[in-house]
Amino acid sequence: MRAFAKRLVLLAFLSGVHPGLAPSPARAEAPGAPEILLLGDSQLTFGSGVAFVDLFRDMAGSCGLSAGDRLGVIGVRSSTLRAWTGQSRKAKGAICDTDPKWNANAGAYGTLSQGKNPYVQIGRGAPFQFCKPGLSPLQAVFDKGYYRPKLLILFLMGNATERWAGDPQAAVADVQATLADLPPGQPCIFMTTSPPYQKKVADLRQRAQDNIERAFAKSGRQCSFVAGFTPQTLAANVGNAQHFRRKPSGKVRDPFHPTEAASRVFLKLRRAALCAAISAQLGGN
Repeated sequence: MRAFAKRLVLLAFLSGVHPGLAPSPARAEAPGAPEILLLGDSQLTFGSGVAFVDLFRDMAGSCGLSAGDRLGVIGVRSSTLRAWTGQSRKAKGAICDTDPKWNANAGAYGTLSQGKNPYVQIGRGAPFQFCKPGLSPLQAVFDKGYYRPKLLILFLMGNATERWAGDPQAAVADVQATLADLPPGQPCIFMTTSPPYQKKVADLRQRAQDNIERAFAKSGRQCSFVAGFTPQTLAANVGNAQHFRRKPSGKVRDPFHPTEAASRVFLKLRRAALCAAISAQLGGN
């Protein structure tokens, strides 16, 4: 039975017809559920979330977006595609386990903002019920119409770097699992995150990006791919201490999460590519 199920998912992956959850009702159940849902990792929490909200506000009415489309952003600490598609407690721990230090593991922005304090714990609060027995967090997003976005954007990279860089088939498996968890026909975009400060780390992430891009290329057209690593974005971040949080001495304190200002530069550089992907997914101009 397990072998048959794997063959079924693989066939769906290769054919572009993806087994998923039943079609959702017309109205989403989650409070504040947006038309555009952006899920990702801690780069959203430490600067990119706010920058994305402002970018989509500026792009309203273009790129296939309607003027009234709302963006909701959820950035979950060290999350990966494997965590979003895992069903065991261990597999989805990055998303569902309580942060022992801060008692919150995510940041919410846009229509999902919780006010002045953006930090939330996934699994607590009406808009963040992604931790259900027998479902992956990504399946729970769509389960019974809980969220019903016209477009899903996944913004991830860092914690999957070694896995994807070292094994192209692992990247294929992660894409396959992601597509299997989406409702049939759900428009989506996968975008890799902004480059880090250190060149050695950036080089490894570039190899990881190459492999995950190839994996999405094999999946058909359900998800568009947008590269976060380009010659322009690498030049903007790598070795540029001003784009990262620093100590009073000026030394970089956090080499993995660009500041909000740096995130705005990153999104400005990738705006045209993101716009094209949105238009391709939503059928706009």
